[in-house]
Amino acid sequence: MPVKWPLPLSSDFDDAEAYVKSLLSFVTSSELFQNLCGGVHILDFLTKEPDLYSTVLPEEWRVWFQLHDIPAILDLLMREDDGLLESLKSSIDTLSAEKQGTKSTWRNGPCPPTSLLEYIQAIRRHALNRDFRPLDASAAPSSTGTGPLPRHVAVGMKPKKIHEVEKFVKYINGLTADMDTTDGHKITHIVDFGSGQNYLGRALASPPYNKQVIALESKQHNINEAKTMDITARLTEKEKIMCNKKRYRKGSQSTNHDPDTSQPGNVQSSSSSQAPVNGDIHGSVSQANPDESKGKIQYLESFIQNGDLATVVHEIKCAPNTPDGMMKPDPQLMVISLHSCGNLLHHGLRSLILNPSVKAVAMVGCCYNLVTERLGPPTYKLPSLRSSNLRLDATSSTCDPHGFPMSERLAMYQHQLGQGIRLNITARMMAVQAPENWTATECESFFTRHFYRALLQRMLLDHGIVEKPTQEGDGDGGGPRGWTGAGPALTVGSLRKVCYSSFTAYVRGAITKLADDQERGIAIQRRMEGLIDEDISRYEDDFKEKKKELSVVWSLMAFSASVVESSIVVDRWLYLKEQAEVRECWVETVFDYKQSPRNLVVVGIKK
Repeated sequence: MPVKWPLPLSSDFDDAEAYVKSLLSFVTSSELFQNLCGGVHILDFLTKEPDLYSTVLPEEWRVWFQLHDIPAILDLLMREDDGLLESLKSSIDTLSAEKQGTKSTWRNGPCPPTSLLEYIQAIRRHALNRDFRPLDASAAPSSTGTGPLPRHVAVGMKPKKIHEVEKFVKYINGLTADMDTTDGHKITHIVDFGSGQNYLGRALASPPYNKQVIALESKQHNINEAKTMDITARLTEKEKIMCNKKRYRKGSQSTNHDPDTSQPGNVQSSSSSQAPVNGDIHGSVSQANPDESKGKIQYLESFIQNGDLATVVHEIKCAPNTPDGMMKPDPQLMVISLHSCGNLLHHGLRSLILNPSVKAVAMVGCCYNLVTERLGPPTYKLPSLRSSNLRLDATSSTCDPHGFPMSERLAMYQHQLGQGIRLNITARMMAVQAPENWTATECESFFTRHFYRALLQRMLLDHGIVEKPTQEGDGDGGGPRGWTGAGPALTVGSLRKVCYSSFTAYVRGAITKLADDQERGIAIQRRMEGLIDEDISRYEDDFKEKKKELSVVWSLMAFSASVVESSIVVDRWLYLKEQAEVRECWVETVFDYKQSPRNLVVVGIKK
C-alpha cells in the first residue's frame, strides 16, 4: 500500500490528474449528460409539452431505438466490448467516407448511430473501474490467509452482507498490518461510523482479527440487537441469574447474582456516560474484556453531526478496565464505515483532519440521495428540461458546509455555466442504481412500475390534482433541476404487491393511499370520484406505446449515473488529497459489483 493508481481509472487515461480534468469537463459541458442526470424526471414523461422523449434524445437515436428491444439496448450500453464499439464506429466512418450503398449492421439490424456510440464510450471512459481484484497489491499477506466467516460470527447476515463483511474485514486487517510496519501508526482501535447491528465490528473483534472496536450507532435498539448477537458470536456469555427455588415457588423470585457463576467474556456492559459525541450522545455502553489479547467492542449511542471525536477518545481513555482508575494514553484510531449513508461518510473523512488520534480512514459510502448540497442553487440558467419546484428549491438552498462537494477543486471549478459542480437529488438518486445487475424479470417489473407512476401523474394532471409543468424558460429560470411540475410533489411510494398486477389495481391502490394526505386527501378523493375501470384502462391503451420510450430514457439515466457516482467518489478523494495532514489517499474496489454495487472504498492515511 498504497495502490499503484490512486483511482481505478479507464485505460484511456495516463494518470489521475488527466482523468479528473476530463471528468469535470464532461459533466459540465455535455448537455445530454446533464439532462439525463438531473435534468429530467420520470414524472414529467407524460405531462411535459413538447414531448420529453423527443426533446431529450436526438432523432437518430430514437429511430434506432425503435428497431431494438430493451434487453438489446441494455447490452449495447453496458455489455458490448469496448473494442466492438470502436469497430462499429470505424466501420460507419469508412462507409460514410466511401459513400457505399451498403450499411454496417449490429445484431442483424442497422448499426447504432455514431453519436450514440460516442456517448456510450464517454460514459464508460469517465466511470471509475468497478472490477474487483481481491488478490491485488493492496492486500497484505496477513489479510489473505483467513477463510470465510464462521457461522456463529455471520449470525443474522444475508449472503450480500456476508460477502461485504468477509471482504472488508480482510481489507481492514491488511491495511492496519501494513500501517504497523510501514507508517509507524500502530492502530489500537477501529471506530465504525454508523455500526447498525455491528456485523462488521463483530467480525473484526472475533478471531483471528481480535480488533478493539468502537461502534458508533444512533439507534439504541440496534445496539441492543447487536449485543444479543454478540452472545451468539461467542464474544460474551449470556448473563447467568441464580434464584432461590423455594422462594420462587412461593411467588417471590430472587435475582441475586452469584459472582462465581458469571464468567466475563469479550463483551461486558457498564457505564452510562451522557457526554456528547458531536453534540449529541444519549449514553454509552462500554463492553470490555480483561484479556487485552482478545478483541472487544465498545458501543457508543451517538448521533454524529461532524467529524469531532474528542468524546470518543475520552470514552476509550476512561474505559472501565483501566487499572487503578488511570486514564489510558491517547489511542490511535482508524475510522471505517460500510455503506454509511449521506453525509455520514463526509463526517468520517473529516475526522482524519479534526482529530489527532485518528490516523487513517477507510470508508465505503452509499445513499447519495441523502447527501446535502453545499453550494446552494445556481445563479445561472441551467440547460434543463426540469421545471422549478419548491421541494428542490429547499433541498439545494441548504448551503450545508458538510454537503457535496467536499473538495475545493469541485467547489471552485470554473465552467461555461458558472462556478462549482452541482448534483441535484435526482442525479444522486440515480447514482445508487446498479443497471449492470438488472435481470430481465427485474427490468420488466420496475419499468412497469415507472410507467404506471408516470401514467398516474398524467391522470392526476387531467383531473386537476397536480399542476401542469411550466415550459422551459417560463418563470424566473433560477430553479434547480431534478423534480417534477409546479408546486409540491405527491409521493405515492410503495404499494402492496397486488397493486402492480394491472394499471387499474395500481390506480385504485394509489388513490387510496393519497387520500390519507392531510392537506390534499379530501380534494383528491372528490376529484377522482366516479372514475370507473374503463376510464383507467383507456389511459393505459392511449399511452401504451410510451412505455418503451420511458424504459429507454430510464435505462440511459441509470447508465449515465455511473459518472455521477464517480464524481462524488472523486470529490471525496480530492478532499483528502487537498489536506496537508494526509500522506496518502486512494480509491479502490473492495467488493464484487454483482454482490454489492457500492464497492468503492475511500482510504486516507495521515502523515
